[in-house]
Formats: sequence, structure tokens, C-alpha cells
Amino acid sequence: MGKIAFVFPGQGSQSIGMGQNLFQENERAQQIFRTADEKLDFPLSELIFNGTQQELTVTYNAQPALLTTSYAFVRALEEEGIKPDFTAGHSLGEYTALVASGAISFEDAVYTVRKRGEFMEAAVPNGQGSMAAILGMDREALTEVTAEITATGESVQLANINCPGQIVISGTTEGVKLASAKAKENGAKRALPLEVSGPFHSELMKPAAEKLQNVLDEVSFQQAEIPVISNVTANPITAPAEIKEKLIEQLYSPVLWEDCVKKLLELGVDTFIEVGPGKVLGGLIKKIDRSVNIYSVSDLDTLTKTVEALKGV
Repeated sequence: MGKIAFVFPGQGSQSIGMGQNLFQENERAQQIFRTADEKLDFPLSELIFNGTQQELTVTYNAQPALLTTSYAFVRALEEEGIKPDFTAGHSLGEYTALVASGAISFEDAVYTVRKRGEFMEAAVPNGQGSMAAILGMDREALTEVTAEITATGESVQLANINCPGQIVISGTTEGVKLASAKAKENGAKRALPLEVSGPFHSELMKPAAEKLQNVLDEVSFQQAEIPVISNVTANPITAPAEIKEKLIEQLYSPVLWEDCVKKLLELGVDTFIEVGPGKVLGGLIKKIDRSVNIYSVSDLDTLTKTVEALKGV
């Protein structure tokens, strides 16, 4: 048997009711959701289970909600004796990966991502920044396009390198529009504007990164017990100082998801468990390597199936 990686979804995977059946059945999960409510001094679990999708999708709600739900499933897997050899997460998901790896406490992480969401929302006035998915173009060609547009004064960068032929760009609304048009002229199949509230993972997030640094300065990081593959470098990290530095850089750097998955494959991972709502990451991993085993743990049913499959029941 090869190695196991737990991978954690980022913003966009949230949905009302996520984690609710686990919460109803599992005491550890109840504790985790209650801890989040107390730490944030806000009824987060009530919003997750009974709120509106619109309210849940606001960046500073979605981030702690996804972290809390995903982490509850991590503990449920641990109770069944299933632990990863490596962890990785997409953008926000990297915080869940760090909690699962023992590098940061859940309380500190849930507070930090709430703040991170607030800073990201505030960094660029609404409507002035956006993101778009560019399909069917390689990163070198797309990097040339974004550099060309940025040189005209409209900032735009590669934000998420998700899998071959799927790259998200981010920047000023005008910059993203111009780069999308130019990418299509240069052979991209499609350019799809994304429903996001800001230009995440672009240079425009540097003011948010400065504020995030002040929050992270107050947080105590430990040596990670399980290596975490960094979004910024696609290399395993365990040292507290490096983890903190990469979390700050992550806000304005591209998420190298394709590279992270390839690194995990190189390290001998053949089983990926997407822990938390949605199946976005599983879909991306399949496009990178069809031969690996991919499981998704997003409710009691998928938790049971995954445990049975891994224990060979």
C-alpha cells in the first residue's frame, strides 16, 4: 500500500448543512463546532446548518465554516485509525492541513481564517477586482499574457494553477477582462469569470497579507508532525518559521495545486482523501493522474464508505 494524503478544499465548496449529520452523531464533532462558536463569539454552527447560502458564502464566514467542518471530519477519520502521511489544502484548505498536521491549534486557526477573510474582503473595494478561469492554455503562455496586460497598468496574475489546462487569473476587474480576451486570441478555449468577491492570490492582496502577518505574529506554531505541502512552493514544510512565512506569501502568490499533487505523487502517495465538503479537488487530482485512489469524506455515508475501503472491510 502506498502513502495517504488528506487534501482540504478551499473557498467555493461551502454549502448549508455541511457536516450536520456528523455533528448530530459524533461528540468530538460537536465539540469542534462549539469551540468555533466560542472562539469567534459568533454562532457559526447555526449559520452552517440553518443559514442562507448567500451569507455562508461571504469570505469571512466561508473560511472558518469550511475549516471547522473539514477538521471535524479529520477527527472522525482519526477515531477510525486513519491518519495521513502528508496533508495539503487549496488556499484556505492549507489552514485545515496545518491543523491536521499539528502545526497550529484549531482555535488559533479558526480565529486566523476569520480575520484572513475580513482582510481579503477589505483589501480591494468591491467590484474593483475579479478572477477568471482560463481553460486550455499552458501556464507559460498565460504568464506572458498577464505580464503584457500588467505592463499596461492593469494588474493581473496567475492565481490558481489547478490542473493541466485549468488556470485561474486574478487582478483588477479591467486587467482580468483584458487578459481573458487576449488569452482567447492566443488560443485559450474558454475564459470563465468567477463569482468571487475579490482578486485573491494576486499582488492586490499585499495589504491583506500585511494585516495577516500581525495576526500570525500572535499565533504559536509548532513543528508539524505530518509534512504539509505548501501552496506557494509545492514542497513539504514542517518548520514553524517557514509555515508562517508561507501563509503570508500565500495570500498574494499563486496556489500551485497541480505542482502540489505532483509532489505528493513523487513522494509515493497513491491514495488521496478529500476531507470536507465538495469534490472539487478529487476532480482536479483525476485530471493530473487517473491511476490514483480518490475518496471524498463529506458526510457520514462517505465517511463510512472510505473507512471500509481503506480497512479492506
